[in-house]
Amino acid sequence: MTGSLFDDLDPTGSGASGPHEEAPPGRARRPRGRSPLAVRMRPRSLDEIVGQQHLLRPGSPLRVLAGEDRGPAGPSSIILWGPPGTGKTTLAHVIARGVSRKFVELSAITAGVKDVRRVMDEALTDRDLHGRTTVLFLDEIHRFTKAQQDALLPGVENQWVVLVAATTENPSFSVISPLLSRSLLLTLQPLQRADIAGLLERAVADPRGLDGKVELSAEAREHLLDLCGGDARKALTSLEAAAGVAFSELDREPGPEPDREPADGGAAVPVITREHAEEALDRAAVRYDKNGDQHYDVVSAFIKSIRGSDVDAAMHYLARMLEAGEDPRFIARRLIISASEDIGTADPTALQTAVAAADAVQLIGMPEGRIPLAQAVAHLATAPKSNAAYTALNEAVADVRAGRAGPVPLHLRDAHYPGAGQLGHGRDYVYSHDEPNGVAAQQYPPDELVGTDYYRPVDRGRERQIAQQLEVLRGIVRGR
Repeated sequence: MTGSLFDDLDPTGSGASGPHEEAPPGRARRPRGRSPLAVRMRPRSLDEIVGQQHLLRPGSPLRVLAGEDRGPAGPSSIILWGPPGTGKTTLAHVIARGVSRKFVELSAITAGVKDVRRVMDEALTDRDLHGRTTVLFLDEIHRFTKAQQDALLPGVENQWVVLVAATTENPSFSVISPLLSRSLLLTLQPLQRADIAGLLERAVADPRGLDGKVELSAEAREHLLDLCGGDARKALTSLEAAAGVAFSELDREPGPEPDREPADGGAAVPVITREHAEEALDRAAVRYDKNGDQHYDVVSAFIKSIRGSDVDAAMHYLARMLEAGEDPRFIARRLIISASEDIGTADPTALQTAVAAADAVQLIGMPEGRIPLAQAVAHLATAPKSNAAYTALNEAVADVRAGRAGPVPLHLRDAHYPGAGQLGHGRDYVYSHDEPNGVAAQQYPPDELVGTDYYRPVDRGRERQIAQQLEVLRGIVRGR
């Protein structure tokens, strides 16, 4: 089967569709489609959009931009930020239906500075000569370089165009500050399960969609909802694929099944079962951008779960990163940092495990490399925690930066060059190995730091024992 399952409607929205295949007696007709289901079901007005109700209140910038409400200051340029499948492109196409609007769409993947400047010149002409507003939809603006984004500034600043930009990455990292300050940032939220469930039901019944030519079982619907990851586009694409499986199975059957044939003798209507959905979609969508905001959010949650000793949550985030194709070497490096920052000497073997896991990933690669990574995560998450060494270094660095870095005591200075003895270097130094306990009572820090305690072991794990040893050591060294 080629193409989409069902015909797209004509541009006038009259409901007419293209030619249909002749179906055998007792079989549903299967129209040959021209565009994907997700495209055919794209809303035609803001009222048809599912979710994002926080952005669609009366008088909101989106309604003003779509021409449904009149704002005192006119339409504003906007940046739509949200995960895939939440309606960014859909909102842009709804806005394009506004009266007296010229809609221009550019993709950051293919457009260059020359294309942007051409649009700006044409928009200025349309505004001054024809009184027409140009709406420029720029998809994936995070892919634009700084120079390309700079080319947008004159048009946005002087309102030659109304910019509608879409991005899946945090604009704070990917959009230049001058463009951010001249636009409204609107954050789209992931769609709720109920929103997508309603969208699937509408797609099954709507003439623009599957037109009631299939039925969607409750089990299949739940499976699609489980695996679409809140992505409306993926949900509709998966529904279309599952419908294709159902039709293919119907074609292979020798004749209509009695329980599928309507009482009036019409065509049999195939039912999309969970098995059809599983055949069409066997892996959940993982929302994760290795170079963007989700990358940092997930790895942050991963490290904080290890620090919080929640081994189950840590395993979840590890699986999430691996399934999304994150570089396992990056994960291993984060584990090494965590082993020292959050565990330290409370369990000195944690760092050994983390380094061994990193070496193992280098040696054996993926997918088997996930196993030592999981072992390291389990070790680190369940280990006693201490950031005492990390905190000690931070406090010492703060003192150095504040100027508390006095001269090295004379008896500790290098005495291995001619003339050092005349300067007093090394004089009265006590060699620790000559002392009964291997510990010498003498001053080691600069004068202004005598008696300063940076390292304060916690009462957990190995550091409980270290704390007792440290009290004895400091007593000897400081002559107490």
